[in-house]
Amino acid sequence: MYAEAQEAGDAVARQFAANADAVDDLTEHLRNRPPRFIVTCARGSSDHAATYGKYLFETQLGLVTASASPSVGSVYAIRPQLQDALFVTISQSGKSPDLIRNAEIAKAAGAHVVALVNVLDSPLAKTADTVLGLHAGPETSVAATKSYLCSLAALLQLTARWSNDAALFNAVHSLPDALRQAFAQDWSALVEGLVDARNLFVVGRGLGLGAAQEAALKFKETCGLHAEAFSSAEVKHGPMAIVGPGFPVLAFAQDDGTGDGTVAVAEEFRARGAPVWLAAPGRTGPGTLPMPASLHPAMTPLLTVASFYKAVNALSVARGHNPDLPPHLNKVTETV
Repeated sequence: MYAEAQEAGDAVARQFAANADAVDDLTEHLRNRPPRFIVTCARGSSDHAATYGKYLFETQLGLVTASASPSVGSVYAIRPQLQDALFVTISQSGKSPDLIRNAEIAKAAGAHVVALVNVLDSPLAKTADTVLGLHAGPETSVAATKSYLCSLAALLQLTARWSNDAALFNAVHSLPDALRQAFAQDWSALVEGLVDARNLFVVGRGLGLGAAQEAALKFKETCGLHAEAFSSAEVKHGPMAIVGPGFPVLAFAQDDGTGDGTVAVAEEFRARGAPVWLAAPGRTGPGTLPMPASLHPAMTPLLTVASFYKAVNALSVARGHNPDLPPHLNKVTETV
């Protein structure tokens, strides 16, 4: 896990070069035939990437983006009305039957199907109209790391080209080096603080919500630590009642309009006596985790996760777990 997460910067650079022509062709198609809306379809870490994609598409393109429940097509056999939609499905293996079935349904309904996959000859890739390879290379750790970051990077590259936004384009250009810097950050304070923890909240908002979801999953699968992810807005609608002394919180604050609100929630939890760690570009103070500079808020979640992966690997080892082989899990999960 450590080695694969460390390789993310190189993998993203490889992906950007390999996908340049495919992204250009796709954006030309999307400009000529603008979709009415966007639908994502994924599971696990890939669905956390889809959460990031939702906020990315909606904030940078203004296109309503919804998450499709795979079971609607695969189990309930419903055929949603997807004419003139962009259907984005994300999967490391491209082998899950429910994702393949939903891609088939979307294509038959008149959607343009884009598959983000690491295995380019997978059944999902063969079903899609457009394939954007993750080019993460082999990933043998059960816990996905570089393939997750490559999924986010592919969404960022596509959005930058599609929007013609110079700031986003510059973020894409700088991302591989920034990921390498992010992995080098020292989050040992978080590791030391969570060695004996039993429960945890991870909070984020907007573009950073998917990162919080991904972190909560990694705590569970690699560390045996029960963690739940919440929007820093939604956590105030009930869940925050259980936060107090002895209940740790990890907060990911964006460098955008959602950042101050997330920091305020973190400060409120700290005032209650909860152990709180905050990852936020440009912010310092007690419990703040170091982060490299980010050229654009849309790039920040990738840097946050890159730093987090190094820390959660260390935490897994410190708690006596094997981060590469979580109990009861397989690398490829095929759901129907």
